[in-house]
Amino acid sequence: MPDFDLLVIGAGASGLSVAAGAAQLGVKTALVERDHMGGDCLNVGCVPSKALLAAAHAANAIRGSGRFGLRMPSPEVDWDAVRSHVQGVIAAIAPNDSAARFTALGVTVLRGEARFTGPDSVAVDGRALTARRFVIAAGSRAVVPPIAGLAEMPHWTNADLFDLAVQPGHLLILGGGPIGLEMADAFAGLGCRVTVIEASTIANRDDPELVLGLRLALTRRGITILEGAEVASAEPGPTLVLKDGRRVAGTHVLVAVGRRPNLEALNLEAAGVAASRSGVVTDPGLRSPGNKRVYVVGDIADPVGIGPRAFTHVGLYHAGIVIRRALFRLPAKLNYAALPRVTYTDPELAQTGMTEAEAKDSGLAIRILRWPLSENDRAVAERDEAGMVKLIVSGNRVVGAGILAPHASEMIGQWSLAISRKIPLSALAGLIVPYPTRSEAGKRAAGSFFAPRLFSERTKALVRFLGRLP
Repeated sequence: MPDFDLLVIGAGASGLSVAAGAAQLGVKTALVERDHMGGDCLNVGCVPSKALLAAAHAANAIRGSGRFGLRMPSPEVDWDAVRSHVQGVIAAIAPNDSAARFTALGVTVLRGEARFTGPDSVAVDGRALTARRFVIAAGSRAVVPPIAGLAEMPHWTNADLFDLAVQPGHLLILGGGPIGLEMADAFAGLGCRVTVIEASTIANRDDPELVLGLRLALTRRGITILEGAEVASAEPGPTLVLKDGRRVAGTHVLVAVGRRPNLEALNLEAAGVAASRSGVVTDPGLRSPGNKRVYVVGDIADPVGIGPRAFTHVGLYHAGIVIRRALFRLPAKLNYAALPRVTYTDPELAQTGMTEAEAKDSGLAIRILRWPLSENDRAVAERDEAGMVKLIVSGNRVVGAGILAPHASEMIGQWSLAISRKIPLSALAGLIVPYPTRSEAGKRAAGSFFAPRLFSERTKALVRFLGRLP
């Protein structure tokens, strides 16, 4: 008899979700973690970064209070207190992800490195274990590019950034993706000088029209953004030398150029499990084609024809699919047609479904609907009018949506629902939303689809005719 019905490798968000669900369903479950319970998201990712951003945005709110007729002194940043705030947030959430909680749920929590020794067996720090099924949730880590001199020079990634004992004077951020931009916003808001160096364009997977507004907002807050700037080498100082000869000097370097799956220790070959540079290869239902006992969730999953998606909420979505397939034996597969993503800057940039470029590349006949926040009463009342709602429409359905606005992350959900459930525009335009809210901008954008027909000469003639009736 196997030692366990299900063995989960990795106690990040997706692995924890699988283990909790399985144990509560009465499945004999083991959870293996070599480092910190909660994984990157809790300890060095989503949670501390959002806590740091909250502090920065509070400081920016004080600086911007003059627009309301308030006179306040410039905020004084106590770096040790800010760090304590960030660690306090982690500590407050940690019990939800703790070994004690999962043990209480009935999970056997094992601390150590898991390594496959066969198609149905692993060794955890030398201890041999067997299981009916396995879930690999080993996650990913930051990539450090092979730039000459960088490895020999002090630099940081998200893994150690939140342990900085000294506030950076001038933070150089290598990479203009979501992590780089969020940390640029956070450190600039906390009084640091910040330069972002990006080889192509910032937020290059997002809609360029919305990125334009984000770029403007960040540069207005003093962040220097260098795009099309490739780094040739790094020198002590630190100084980054660009390929065009420019030299950018700072006090600290943050590397935020991408993620790499944690594959090395797993010994996947022994289990007959294939891997790519992007992760563990799976079918669209997150099962290994080479070993039907093995499922993969989170950053490390590389579904054939779909590719990895390194978001915590995707890992949670993966967990639900694996529970349906592995435990209930129900058909389930990935569908990213309405997958939301957010860059948590101020303003936030949120997108779901297709961008305009992706929709055009797919061959769809589309129409673009926009509503600027400058025409939204809530935004005007709060003197924060930058941004817009942008809808990509095919027929009478939304296939993509992008929002640049404060708290766009809280607004994007209805558009993911609209896309996934194929809700017609007429229903979205007729939705009753509270006044005044920024959500009205989405309703107004949807309603603009019908405006040309509603206010056409033909409709006006019909109204005149109906007006003559008794």
